[in-house]
Amino acid sequence: MRKIIAGINMTLDGFCDHTAIIPDEELHQHYADLLSNADTVLYGRITYQLMEYWKTVVENPTGNKAMDDFAVIMDKIPKIVFSHTLKNVEWESAKLANRDIEEEVLELKQQSGKDILVGSRSLIIQLMELNLIDEYQLCVHPVVAGSGLPLFENMKDRTIFKLIKTKTFSSGAVTLYYEPTNKKTTNR
Repeated sequence: MRKIIAGINMTLDGFCDHTAIIPDEELHQHYADLLSNADTVLYGRITYQLMEYWKTVVENPTGNKAMDDFAVIMDKIPKIVFSHTLKNVEWESAKLANRDIEEEVLELKQQSGKDILVGSRSLIIQLMELNLIDEYQLCVHPVVAGSGLPLFENMKDRTIFKLIKTKTFSSGAVTLYYEPTNKKTTNR
């Protein structure tokens, strides 16, 4: 069975805001390696549209090797986009999901292949509620944003995790690798 990995960048105060962090060469390489060990990425509409930026980097490389290499890997990896408003996607490696998230992900998990990545806050929340995420990779950056979208917003249940490893970057960012223990308690 394939593993579902939720990977996301966040600020020290728990917000998912890509404009608040400053990704460097080391971080781009980390995510390029993560993508290389997967063969599918799941996105919601907003994150998918943000990630379309990498198509332009493939077409017009920046000259920054880490960014350009990441763009090539991102361009090639198959993407499944969950959206109620998009009617089509233009990225050749992307397709719109045609079923609800639970059906789609359960079928993907049963197929042979590499890991499946989830890179959208909204999908992480939905899949967490469905108990379908096998590992969380939360990259916490040494930045306080002060406001934004909190990663775990409006959760119904308290979930307990087991820390399995950490990775520290020279920028001060730390990726925390967690597995859910599948112990849930209702929040009061």
